[in-house]
Amino acid sequence: MSTGTILAIVIPAAVVLVVIVLAIAVDRRRRRRLRERFGPEYERTVDEAGSKRAAEHDLGAREKRHETLDIKPLSSGARERYAERWRGVQEEFVDHPEGAVHDADSLVTSLMGERGYPTEGFEQQTRDLSVEHGQTLEHYRAAHEVHTLSTSRQATTEQLRGAMVHYRALFDELLSDDGESRRPGRT
Repeated sequence: MSTGTILAIVIPAAVVLVVIVLAIAVDRRRRRRLRERFGPEYERTVDEAGSKRAAEHDLGAREKRHETLDIKPLSSGARERYAERWRGVQEEFVDHPEGAVHDADSLVTSLMGERGYPTEGFEQQTRDLSVEHGQTLEHYRAAHEVHTLSTSRQATTEQLRGAMVHYRALFDELLSDDGESRRPGRT
């Protein structure tokens, strides 16, 4: 075989190999970024979607939608009003636990709306929140599940107490978030 023929075979093969290695590296970097950004929501989405590729496409779509939202920080006055309303909901729990859980759900939804998150339904809320609040999203899901049970009077007092704790985790994060991105590498 001549040198020209060997080069004609080796060079394209090397180029293909380099392209494959680069594609794998880019895919791994994207996957790592999504895992860091979405936290536990990444694995949950993979489980629901049935494949990493489908889940990552879904998470990417969530990021794109999130970019179109006008998420904004609260003014200090609004932050104080919400904190005061939360204290009232906590006090209500002593005498009316189911009502307090309902009010906590409403208060969290109101806070999301004021921050700029759409509030058109629980599933969409979780998808929108997952981009910046993936670490606390399981709290919201657990609280919402108990809230649903409480509307049919099936939740125990201990479940209702737990729901308040879960709502509080997301509430505190939304209340204190300064509007800056939580993307990895930013403080």
